[in-house]
Amino acid sequence: MTPLATPAPTFTSDDRTVLMAPRADCIADSAGGLTFDVTDHGADGSAYLVLVERAGGQEVRLPLAPVGDGRLRASLPIGVELAEGRWDAFAEVAGGEPIRLVPGVNDLRSLVDRAPSGSRGHVAVRIPYATKNGNLSVRSWRRAPHAEAGELLITGTELSVRGRVYGTPVTAKASAEARARGGEGPALRGEVDVEGPEFTLRFAYEELSEGRWDLWVRPGGEDGPEVRVARLLDDIADKKQIFAYPVTPVAVAGRDLTAEPYYTGDNDLAVVVRAVTA
Repeated sequence: MTPLATPAPTFTSDDRTVLMAPRADCIADSAGGLTFDVTDHGADGSAYLVLVERAGGQEVRLPLAPVGDGRLRASLPIGVELAEGRWDAFAEVAGGEPIRLVPGVNDLRSLVDRAPSGSRGHVAVRIPYATKNGNLSVRSWRRAPHAEAGELLITGTELSVRGRVYGTPVTAKASAEARARGGEGPALRGEVDVEGPEFTLRFAYEELSEGRWDLWVRPGGEDGPEVRVARLLDDIADKKQIFAYPVTPVAVAGRDLTAEPYYTGDNDLAVVVRAVTA
């Protein structure tokens, strides 16, 4: 983690309007960085926007500077590292107790169809969102390398996934695997077509047994990195409830099953195969 070392500026009561719940508007830039405009603080002194990683408690502190109209601004450039996870947003004013922020207006248009260079060997993604309790949090990913899922196509009982790899070359030896959740049993090898950094992988549902299957690509073949297929490069923090795909009937070893692609809570691509119940 690389927190900013810039000292926090000071501000007075003339720099903001006082309300009980501080609100933060978020703007994304084309590089994937975020700017937070925080309003409605109730004390004078130095101010920070504090991001706290929910699982491990790590902190990143960003100085808030007055920009007029009762607003304080903090910047989170893409070069400031955030570990993968969910980061809760707080405002800390004049050394007081951090106050949970609520989301204002998000302008995340620059995140849609974003195409990072991958020159750093990894892809960093940050998407602000409202929690179920109405608070502001940031979902962060850091993948090295990364395989971005694009269009999904279901033809009969075959799933095709178009995608692009960032951070490592894709070679003619590229391969794909569907791995049973929990590591039980051998991985299923899928077909792969390669065109530059882009790929198309295909899996036949008939070859998948009942359970959940995670999709991977190996851009360099057996000797290269193993890369989880995921969809991260847009403005949707949680895709599981947003993206829905057809449920396909399939017969496997005389059993009636259904197969359905879906995104996990981490926006990784997977397939669930279920038995048909009466």
